[in-house]
Amino acid sequence: MIYLWAFLVGGAICVIGQICFDIFKLTPAHTMTYLVVAGAIIEGLGFYDPLIEFAGAGATVPITSFGNALVHGAMSEYDKNGWIGIITGIFKITSAGISAAIIFSFIAALIAKPKG
Repeated sequence: MIYLWAFLVGGAICVIGQICFDIFKLTPAHTMTYLVVAGAIIEGLGFYDPLIEFAGAGATVPITSFGNALVHGAMSEYDKNGWIGIITGIFKITSAGISAAIIFSFIAALIAKPKG
């Protein structure tokens, strides 16, 4: 049953992104920004962790989980270290994902030999 909920929740997030493309004619950058901000707001309201418990990978794989990670890290480090924890928490939680994106993008650019 967890696979079904993961598929439905992850699919619903992707449908929202596709609607932003098709109906609202937003660019991929705008759509990605809206989804990250939506994930951050949902985490800030305290609803993203229950969504992860409910849907598993359906909630952790889409880009909304990046917004969740930013706010989750900032809030948890704020509780431990005060105001400076807001900044350090953001980087502590998301640094591995950002580093992987940079490294794999560099490798892809070496292999694909982009023009421009």
